[in-house]
Amino acid sequence: MKQFNPAPIKPEISLDELNKIDIRVGKIKSVEDIPKSEKIVKLLVDFGDHTRTILAGIKQERKNPKEIEGQQALFVVNLKPKKMMGEISEGMVFDIGYSDKITPVLAVPESSVPNGTRAE
Repeated sequence: MKQFNPAPIKPEISLDELNKIDIRVGKIKSVEDIPKSEKIVKLLVDFGDHTRTILAGIKQERKNPKEIEGQQALFVVNLKPKKMMGEISEGMVFDIGYSDKITPVLAVPESSVPNGTRAE
């Protein structure tokens, strides 16, 4: 494995600021291609009491983006909805590595938990 130098730690935030971010476990029910986009796919995610559409820029990160269907992962669910490529995204998937220019992986619970469970 090639040498990795972690980025500097971001400025401190308070616990109150951190608690504003609503991170939940959701199960990826489907991954749909967005033909107009080179990067973005549409995820349909089950959060237990509701389902959301979340757009994720994972098309070029994986040979087969559909391989994540059926997996649980962590999502930010209280972001303002954002329109991209004619679709509305209602959150953000947590992935590990993108900002560090390494092949990203999903942030996942170590074992199955109910969809909608909060991360703290």
